[in-house]
Amino acid sequence: MPKPATRLDANTRLRAELVALLRGGNAHVPTASALDGIPPERINERVDGLPYSLWELVYHLWFTQHDLLVFCINPDYAPHDWPASYWPDAEGTPTSWADTTQAFLDDLDKLVRLVKSTKTDPFAEFDHAPGYTLLREVLLAADHNAHHLGQVIALRRQLGLWPSRKPAA
Repeated sequence: MPKPATRLDANTRLRAELVALLRGGNAHVPTASALDGIPPERINERVDGLPYSLWELVYHLWFTQHDLLVFCINPDYAPHDWPASYWPDAEGTPTSWADTTQAFLDDLDKLVRLVKSTKTDPFAEFDHAPGYTLLREVLLAADHNAHHLGQVIALRRQLGLWPSRKPAA
């Protein structure tokens, strides 16, 4: 884990910590690593005791994060039906898996750019949504992603798709 930068002003420190939270790697597996190396032919498999497949979890991660991103940048945002719109209604295909995984990572990059932009104020309320701020939405996205990426890793372990840890020396 890289050491955090030092002697940053409060605004720069907040932005750096939000980016680290979104990307993972401090107390969480890095976001991209949690999704790397999943065979597309296994994305629809389920295990006893867990209600979701990898496809369903990744679709949900993408849709929710995309929805939060659009909410942050589009004053004409229209909410979606919960929970129906937030979960896939069909099994994934290799193409939908690749597209959705890439879209999730691309939207994560967009959130990071939004956080890093000095044109945004993390504390300012959105004109189109009084009481809501970029800070709130980024924390919500990071929290939601951490929760469901943890489920992805647990499911990968159950399916034998997660690298085993080497014992400590």
